[in-house]
Amino acid sequence: MARPDQQPQSQPDEPHPQTQIQLTETSQTEDHSQVIIMNQSESQATHTPISKVQVLAIVSLTIRVATWICLLASLIVLASNTSTIKGLYRDVKIGFNDIYAYRYMMSAIVIGFAYTCLQVSLEIYQVSMRERATIRIGHPMIIFFGDKFLLCVLATGVGAAFGATFDLKKNLDDLDDYLESIGEPIISQLRTKLDNFFNMAYVSAGLLLIAFLCSIASSILSSFALKKK
Repeated sequence: MARPDQQPQSQPDEPHPQTQIQLTETSQTEDHSQVIIMNQSESQATHTPISKVQVLAIVSLTIRVATWICLLASLIVLASNTSTIKGLYRDVKIGFNDIYAYRYMMSAIVIGFAYTCLQVSLEIYQVSMRERATIRIGHPMIIFFGDKFLLCVLATGVGAAFGATFDLKKNLDDLDDYLESIGEPIISQLRTKLDNFFNMAYVSAGLLLIAFLCSIASSILSSFALKKK
């Protein structure tokens, strides 16, 4: 017979089957919510918006490429612009080397073309890296002063080209009119070829002017980059 102070040991309570099912469903719900949160974070990381720095880099690259194209076209037109005049004893071939203003114009185009090639390479690297890459300390300062120097070179080249072409063509027309008035239409036979030569010089100068305007925009952007630096 059992004593009163001795009581039977109670068995531990086992979880009810329904409670186990609820716990399982709760864990599955939490895992599913974690997967949704991870997918949302991955989608946000994938669709990261483009920053203002990247937009400025793309715009700057576009302007640099436009400048490069205009300078290249101006270089080709000026270098290929020649005219052959038949004289009494030999033919005379006229090119940009025969006019000092056109020589300076060619020098301005070459300097601008070389500088723009360098800047286009840097801008392509910046856009591909998706950041404003800096080669060395003070790089924005170098671009700032380089753009200002390029503006001066292109501005003087445009002025020399338009000024020389206008003066030469006007003097040729005045001389032709004078010779015709005295009955000596010597230049009239050569006027067509010389007019074509000067018109092509105008085309080259116009392309250089467009490159100069694009360089103004690039200079403004480099000023903004220096200000943020």
